[in-house]
Amino acid sequence: MNTVKMFTLVCLFMAALTTFTLAKPASSTFFGEIADSQCALNVHSLTRSHQEMLKSKSMGGTSLSCSSYCIRYLGGDLVLTSKSRVYRLDHQDLAQKFVAENVKITGTLDRKSSTIHIEKIELQMPNVVKRPTP
Repeated sequence: MNTVKMFTLVCLFMAALTTFTLAKPASSTFFGEIADSQCALNVHSLTRSHQEMLKSKSMGGTSLSCSSYCIRYLGGDLVLTSKSRVYRLDHQDLAQKFVAENVKITGTLDRKSSTIHIEKIELQMPNVVKRPTP
C-alpha cells in the first residue's frame, strides 16, 4: 500500500471516530411525578413519598407544600419519581412549575448519576374516561 492510500485510510478512520464520539445520545421519554429529593430518597421518609409528612402536617398538607418546604428549607432538589426509580434533574428551573404534578420529560439519561438532561417537559394529563352521551 502506498503512503497516500494509507494516509487517506487513517483520515477516514479518524473522521469516523470523531463523528461517533461527538454524536448526541438518543433522547428518551420519562414519566412520573416531580417531587423533592428529601422525600423521594428517604432522607426523612420511610416510604419514598410525602406520606409521613402529610400525616403529621409538619410540612404542609399537600405534596406541593411538602416539596416546596423541603426544597426551600431543607436543601432538597427537584427529582422525577417513577415507580421505584428516582431521577435527578439537571434543569431545576424547567421543573419548578411542575412540582407535585405528573409529567412527561423528554431528555437524555446520564446513567452514572441517574440525571436526566431535560430537553422538554410537559404536564401529563390524567387518563380521562369518556362516558357515552345519552
